[in-house]
Amino acid sequence: MTETRQERDAFGSVAVPADKYWGAQTQRALQLFRIGDEQLPPALVHAIGLQKLAAARANARLGELPPDLVAPIEQAAREVWEGKFDAHFPLPVWQIGSGTATNMNANEVIANRANELLGQPLATKKPVHPNDHVNRGQSSNDTFPTVMHIVTVLELVGRLKPALASLQSQLSIKAAAWADIVKIARTHLQDATPMTLGQGFGAMARQIELGQARLNDTLPRLYALAQGGTAVGTGLNAKAGFDVAFAEELATLSGQPFRANPDKFEGMGAHDALVEASGMLNTLAVSLAKIANDIRFLGSGPRAGLAELLLPHDGLTSSIMPGKRNPTLAEATLQVCYQVMGNHVTVTHAAAAGHFELNVAKPVIVHNILRSIALLADAAKLFGDDMVAGIEPNTATLSRNVEHSIMLATALNPHLGYDRVAQIVNKSFAENISPKQAAIALGLLSAEEYDRLADPRSMIGPRP
Repeated sequence: MTETRQERDAFGSVAVPADKYWGAQTQRALQLFRIGDEQLPPALVHAIGLQKLAAARANARLGELPPDLVAPIEQAAREVWEGKFDAHFPLPVWQIGSGTATNMNANEVIANRANELLGQPLATKKPVHPNDHVNRGQSSNDTFPTVMHIVTVLELVGRLKPALASLQSQLSIKAAAWADIVKIARTHLQDATPMTLGQGFGAMARQIELGQARLNDTLPRLYALAQGGTAVGTGLNAKAGFDVAFAEELATLSGQPFRANPDKFEGMGAHDALVEASGMLNTLAVSLAKIANDIRFLGSGPRAGLAELLLPHDGLTSSIMPGKRNPTLAEATLQVCYQVMGNHVTVTHAAAAGHFELNVAKPVIVHNILRSIALLADAAKLFGDDMVAGIEPNTATLSRNVEHSIMLATALNPHLGYDRVAQIVNKSFAENISPKQAAIALGLLSAEEYDRLADPRSMIGPRP
């Protein structure tokens, strides 16, 4: 049997595992919300520790906390921020829609730890009280949306941005290295006019560059915090100036320019900034899916596919076909993209649950956003480092495709006109001969004229 201690709240006494720092409200929530096995991730737990630390500092500045309680509360909150109490946050995503259970979880853990630092046993609530001191000037209704913004910013900046920068770098390296390798483009999945392999990879790099720009564009709205609105947005029971002092302390601690939201009602009842961020993640997923699919198809083969790229071998093979190589990282990346797209649908619907002064689907919103960030960051870094970096061009296939391309005849339009060039293309296609042979057979051009006018390298940009 697990040893327990008794924790008390307004509803009476409840048994809590003796080695855990949470209190009665957390234990009641743990027993009530027996749904699924998804827990809010450690990054959010750390962010709530950071939020409580900034709140303690702001309250201390405003004279709202007894001076002798400030240091232990700050130390306990910092330890939560540093990840030392992750095992003491057991609650699932599927809980009260305001996130109150997790806010109380943090209040209780920090209060118990602060009292321990002051030489008191757990469960005393003295001298540090979870509501009166740790939650001073706060409500779950403004605290949890504040934490949602904090953790989203920190994960976007600290985790996703570096991964995207790494992927863009790998794509840009290939674009530069292959700037002079001519290939046949494809539109409607059919042969089109020439381009370079570098231009194709340059487009991929540009997609990721624009994704980074979209990420940066979402941050200003995420920097605005609901903290200070308390229960409904009016700021009841918070000291005047707490919102500004809190944002200043948080900005100092985090190194990010957080600021007080001038309209707390908007920050608590609506989560449009998070929907915007999720939409940005959805767009990144779409970009990454196109890149992964293009590379997967261009590397298909090695004998019967497009086979324009030689994909790196990852050491895995078929369970029945010895030596078979598959684009496994591209497939894993695509699955990530599909999950992120689904996450965005969830965020969209959950954010629409902002009725009157409070959205009541906050945990599922932040859960899906954080999963999307983590998945995209991991996939982008892995795909760039272990797939893109090792790709090589199959120059033999690329050259052969260019040499036999019917669409090289497009370069003749300014000289022969559309209808005559169509004759060349139709004859070439019908008789399975090159457009050069067709043009000569039709008496429209000599071999020398065709080579001069339909040089593939002259077709990869506008005419002079």
